[in-house]
Amino acid sequence: MNDLRILMGEWSLEMTVPGGKPSGDVGARVTFEPMGEKFVLERWTVPVPGAPDGLAVIGYDEGRGTLLQHYFDERGVARVYEMSLDNGVWTLERMKPDFSPLDFTQRFKGTFSSDRRTIEGRWEICNDGATWEHDFDLTYRRLS
Repeated sequence: MNDLRILMGEWSLEMTVPGGKPSGDVGARVTFEPMGEKFVLERWTVPVPGAPDGLAVIGYDEGRGTLLQHYFDERGVARVYEMSLDNGVWTLERMKPDFSPLDFTQRFKGTFSSDRRTIEGRWEICNDGATWEHDFDLTYRRLS
């Protein structure tokens, strides 16, 4: 849980799709808050058509020996991402079947700024089991 404290609070989200301009602050928000002593609850709202609102529960899975993010969104999508927070880098990976069919794999890498007030992140997707493609960028900016 100590490692997860770096995420706690409210953040704005800015998105950039390949070939597009950064969205700027469109009112997208994400919050991370403790859920008891072992878990973190993440909630996000994105007032952009096609971008789902959702929530995730983050915690350590002793059986897998890693942090997991259990993801749920308003479309009814449920996924499990293996997660790490090491040396100012946040990673999420979905490489194994879980609640949803594994028609593609995904990974995210976000790097914290030195003052830990910004996270510059990039999502990638792999549809063929071999070739990774840029999906979109996310910039988190700490609000509180």
